[in-house]
Amino acid sequence: MILNRKNGLKALALGSILLINACSLKQMVKMAKDQELTVTPSPLEVHGDSVAFDVSAILPLKMLKKNKIYSVNTFYKYGTEKLDLGAFDFVSTEYPDAKTTNPKMTKHYSYFYKPEIGNGDLVIIGTASNLEKTKSKSTDEFPIAKGIITTSRLVKDYYAIAYADHGYNNKEELVPTYVNFYFEQGSSKLRKTEMTGQNGKFLDAFILSKPVTRNVSIVGQHSPEGSETANTNLANERSQVIQKYIQERVKYYIPKGVKNKDSVVALSQYVTKGIYMDWAGFKAQLDSSSLSATQKSEILNIINGSGDFISKEKQLEKLPYFKKELLNGIYPKLRTARTELWSVKKKKTDAEISVLAKQICDGTVKLDTLSIEELGYAATLTSLPSEKVRIYEALVKKADNWVAYNNLGAALLELAKTEIDQNKKSDLISRATNYLEMSLKKQDSGEAHLNLASAYLMKGVRISARDEANKAIASKAGDNVKKGASGVLGVLDIKDGKYDMALSDLSKSTDSLEILYNTALTNLLKKDFGTAKSQLSNYNAKAPADAYGFYLSAVLAARQKDETALVSNLTKAVSLNAKAKERAAVDMEFYEYWNSENFKNVLK
Repeated sequence: MILNRKNGLKALALGSILLINACSLKQMVKMAKDQELTVTPSPLEVHGDSVAFDVSAILPLKMLKKNKIYSVNTFYKYGTEKLDLGAFDFVSTEYPDAKTTNPKMTKHYSYFYKPEIGNGDLVIIGTASNLEKTKSKSTDEFPIAKGIITTSRLVKDYYAIAYADHGYNNKEELVPTYVNFYFEQGSSKLRKTEMTGQNGKFLDAFILSKPVTRNVSIVGQHSPEGSETANTNLANERSQVIQKYIQERVKYYIPKGVKNKDSVVALSQYVTKGIYMDWAGFKAQLDSSSLSATQKSEILNIINGSGDFISKEKQLEKLPYFKKELLNGIYPKLRTARTELWSVKKKKTDAEISVLAKQICDGTVKLDTLSIEELGYAATLTSLPSEKVRIYEALVKKADNWVAYNNLGAALLELAKTEIDQNKKSDLISRATNYLEMSLKKQDSGEAHLNLASAYLMKGVRISARDEANKAIASKAGDNVKKGASGVLGVLDIKDGKYDMALSDLSKSTDSLEILYNTALTNLLKKDFGTAKSQLSNYNAKAPADAYGFYLSAVLAARQKDETALVSNLTKAVSLNAKAKERAAVDMEFYEYWNSENFKNVLK
């Protein structure tokens, strides 16, 4: 009996405890309706690849009972799906002053963003339980924030494409024709043997070919022996004699009034001068002479030593081999007027090069019809990427070098940029990547690294794109390549949610419209609304047909609570692109205006 009585008392006590527990849990759940929950940011936003936010909770006084736990279970609901984001617990033992001080806690959340998540609700379920969590009661599910703002996804991809220099100069080039006339010792009279000999015939042939000639340079010289140095005007006289002779031959072969007047060298196009008491010409002849190394050294010691020109020449006359090797061997070669006739290099016209390149691609003329440089240049004469690809495909057959492979890869990327069919686009990018890697095997270049960065960006492989862009910047390539790489990095920074880095990289890039737009977007995402507004105004003035610029301006106006500017810019965006209407209808940026008649009228 005593035992039974004790058991009965224990059962009664346990039942009372359970009843008290149940009442405490029920009371906690009831009081939970007064808890303060704050979500930052609200609505939720995607930055980089994640949606990150903080949930701060403040419980009412006396809600958290002794030996109890209150859990805030957080979910993101979209459609019929619910994403469990985890919970944070208020444990009573950690808040001994819960009767007089409100328990507070902030929890940071982050989850991977997927486009299919779309707009949804951030909801919580409050759960009260004992310390062992063997008994619990939960609140109803209720929303605490909306989601998701996806403005960061409006970044414009920037595909910088770099072609290597083809090496062809399409500008006017002057090529020299050399002819030298020789004189007797101490004389400036042009001998008949010079006029009728090899040099005279060569000059006549040049004039008869009627090349477009821009100028003639004539440099008179003299040999160092005494009789030569006695007349310092001898060198000048020799150059002037040759000028007069050339002019006479031009008049003889090309009478006045004959067409192709550019081939007639006018007096103003002549440059004549004399070089005297100078050892440069002598040294050049000495170097190519048959004198022994010892003899050459001995001569150089004299002319490089102390003393004036005449005294040095006198020392040379004392050498045992002077008469044979110098007076009769080198000196006669210095009694000359060196003549350079600068004429325009003959080239194919751009039209001829274009036609021949097309014929090469069609197989109607041989590949060797154009040089490597001409064929590479031909690709720059067309604005169609498909034609560039054909020409560069021909070029890689002709030239197994890094330039050809890089430029074919670049042309394929240009074609991929505008390709709508995703399978074809993917194939073009893969082909481009292969040629660019072949280019780098031939020679490392900033151009190929930049093109690969753009290829990987097209593929969505951001790590590889960043790596290649950094290699392009670190290369010895020109500023255009490095600016292009900085633009690619800026886009990657925005996609990664690194906005300070994005502004830094974009500031080092080009002044293209994509860069201006992305810079404005970045400042908008950083909430630098003043700067963003100015940049968007500039962008919209330069790109009045782009709906995205006006759409971003509408977003900015919404954030600044300017409904008039919102409606004006959104109206413009919708008129330019119907997709702007579809996006705006569900864009959480405009959530506060969804019930506005002005906003509704824009979307009608």
